[in-house]
Amino acid sequence: MASTRLGRVGIVGAATLKGRELAEVLAEVPTADVKLLDDEESLGQLEAVGDEMSFVQAASREQFSNLDVVFFASDARFTRKTWQYARAAGALIVDLSYALADQPGAQIRCAWLDSELGHRMPFMAAQPVQVVAHPAAMVMALLLARLGRKTQIEMAVANVLEPASEQGRRGLDELHQQTVNLLSFQEMPKAVFDSQLAFNVLPRYGKGSAHNIELTERRVLEHYRAITRVGSGITAAVQHNLLPGDEPPDSIMIGIVEAGSAPDAGSRRVVPSLAVYQAPIFHAHAVSLFVELRRELTLEEAAQALQGEHIAVMNEGDEPPTNVSAAGQGEIQLAIRHDGARRDALWLWAAADNLKIMALNAVASAAAAAAMAPKGRIQ
Repeated sequence: MASTRLGRVGIVGAATLKGRELAEVLAEVPTADVKLLDDEESLGQLEAVGDEMSFVQAASREQFSNLDVVFFASDARFTRKTWQYARAAGALIVDLSYALADQPGAQIRCAWLDSELGHRMPFMAAQPVQVVAHPAAMVMALLLARLGRKTQIEMAVANVLEPASEQGRRGLDELHQQTVNLLSFQEMPKAVFDSQLAFNVLPRYGKGSAHNIELTERRVLEHYRAITRVGSGITAAVQHNLLPGDEPPDSIMIGIVEAGSAPDAGSRRVVPSLAVYQAPIFHAHAVSLFVELRRELTLEEAAQALQGEHIAVMNEGDEPPTNVSAAGQGEIQLAIRHDGARRDALWLWAAADNLKIMALNAVASAAAAAAMAPKGRIQ
């Protein structure tokens, strides 16, 4: 966990699943104070921040004054309604709701990948906005980055199983109630998914749902491209917000090895083909990733390439990764096997707690920005 002091911190959406996970992670980080903010429905609730209990307060304009970092763990609508308060206060903004990804100057971040590849993002000169990448994008990017150091990746195909917790407390409650009602032969609630999710896997939601799996697929791929710098090397928005004298970061090549060159050299980048499915699981993403390689790797070579900080490779005799085993864990659990038809291809099966990974990367991104901020910007 980063040791950089974050100063005075606010969590908007403190009563949400993401907000509570953030508070738990922030309890391990040096801060001057943590202020819990949310909408009117959550006012007065007691929430834990480490060993202390705090009341949730209204996310009104005056509550943002003197805050150094504001995390938005609220839903997208509430983030859009309140984020300008943090901007006016001059706070660093870290968005876990994806609502601010299209704002000028916003950076989509995966702190784990930045650290993995030694990539130093410049501190933005004005109205800094950090958007935490979708957990599935972070998982795929880290796996392919490590494997790509060993040999060139020719192609990758991913199937992502989305947990109900990606739709917040309402998603969890609906899956739970559907399960109970189905077993007792009662009508099932469908306000969130507009379809039966209990004991079922959905390739898309019902027409009445406010959510959209195709939108999730696009978001995962967009975030993957952003955090791996595929397509543009550095976005115009980020380049526009470089401080005077800062150098644009190098483009990051994923899965590139040329004959006779270093593993990180090369000219070809890999973007996985992707399908997302809504699974009847409460927490944690599961990702099935097929990877075609330039040359055959033994399982030992692949495990050695992938094992390391943030990734735990399960041995053959271990229990395989599952969404249950990954829940509450701050790392990606991974199993590796060869494809049954060809030896130059691998199947990677990964499970990772979506809420925990987002919270850890959000705090790490804030710490990295705080460390690079001009003196006095973050106390």
